[in-house]
Amino acid sequence: MSKKKKTTKKRNPARSGNQPHSSATPKISQCMIVKNEEQNIERALSWGKDIVYEQIVVDTGSTDKTVEIAEKMGAKIFHFKWIDDFSAAKNYAIDQATGDWIAFLDADEFFAPEDTERLKAHVKRISADPKLKMKHKVIGCSLYNVGEDGETSSVVDQARIFQNRKEIRYVGRIHEAIAVYTYDVLWVKDIKIIHNSSLEIRAALGKAERNIKLIRAELAENPQNLDLKGYLAEALIGAQKAEYIEEGESLFAELIAKETLGKASKELTRRAFNYTILKHVENAQERERCKELCIRAMNFFPDWLDFEYFYVIILNRMGEHEQALKLAMQCEQKLAGEQYKANSEIVSARPYLLFAQSLIAAQELRDVEAVIKYATYILTADKTNMGVLGPYISTLSNKGATIDELIQTLGSIYNLDDPKDLLTIARAAKDYGAVSLAQKIVEMAGERMGRT
Repeated sequence: MSKKKKTTKKRNPARSGNQPHSSATPKISQCMIVKNEEQNIERALSWGKDIVYEQIVVDTGSTDKTVEIAEKMGAKIFHFKWIDDFSAAKNYAIDQATGDWIAFLDADEFFAPEDTERLKAHVKRISADPKLKMKHKVIGCSLYNVGEDGETSSVVDQARIFQNRKEIRYVGRIHEAIAVYTYDVLWVKDIKIIHNSSLEIRAALGKAERNIKLIRAELAENPQNLDLKGYLAEALIGAQKAEYIEEGESLFAELIAKETLGKASKELTRRAFNYTILKHVENAQERERCKELCIRAMNFFPDWLDFEYFYVIILNRMGEHEQALKLAMQCEQKLAGEQYKANSEIVSARPYLLFAQSLIAAQELRDVEAVIKYATYILTADKTNMGVLGPYISTLSNKGATIDELIQTLGSIYNLDDPKDLLTIARAAKDYGAVSLAQKIVEMAGERMGRT
């Protein structure tokens, strides 16, 4: 390992045992490794100011103002020469921590203020009970990937808070993870990590070649390791280069083949299924294959809702609408249950996508009540969806609703004092033949505009 230079005082020699020191109020060390994170470092350090005992920042070669900003914010700065090994850098950061617990988030991740207090309460509760302390060495929670528009694109489970114990360290040169048993982790539902995924996506494109090089080096040492093949598949596909795609997809296919299914990590296996199904779900020639993959994925991941959602799409595409609606409703019921909330990347973040498939099935089955139900769900999430609003108005009209009843119903979704909302309704009503409703709504819009 390379020589590391510390810029803060040495650790307390009393912290040399396997167990963290006992304290009425357990101390949390916030740790991170960084490189050129001047856009994120202030927020990354801000969330923990009120609850953490210390903030450890290990810089791996920044050339911007990352270190300067972190120093001004009171963080303890250490330097680690990059050796193409994320675990080595993260473990070095852990070695500098003197708290009882460690919260290890990246520079583009943070906790909301209300969640920091809940985190503190969980740590205190576990630390106060010797049995819980031995049982739950790690706290896991959901990580929400959030884009530039503020919308959540996916939700995944992450274990980032753990006791400061010598046996808990990261493993893996890349795609590193803490080496603990599953039963050591206490999964909590009331805190979440917010991850700015839009910044990571842009940065990942520039790091793809580096990641491919690192994984190939590991794979050369262990050529039968399916996990490494899965990571290489992701890196190759993520590089967005045509010459890499075929190799990446071939590696993913190896992970989900019948003869190797279950031999790679469940998370990598899930992502391989996810990519392969989404890649071909719209291709009519691949529909039977996708159907078979969905069935295999649902059997292997019985609680993962996204595969049920994918299967609903395929059933709708194949004209099996009754089965599609039945499965979609079952998925909807599971989604409402708290125990399933994190068992999805897509459906839990954007449930209206599931409702859109339910709406398609209901329309094909001429199930008026279901059409109204799911159209209402979708329009509540996106009231500018003209492809749903028009049929929604038409369905209500055909069901016998009067103009006044239509306006009252639409008023539960739209602001009838807002001319913009009214004109949206009028345009959809006109396009779908509800001319009288359109005229009435235009009159209402004119009255509202006359007031301003």
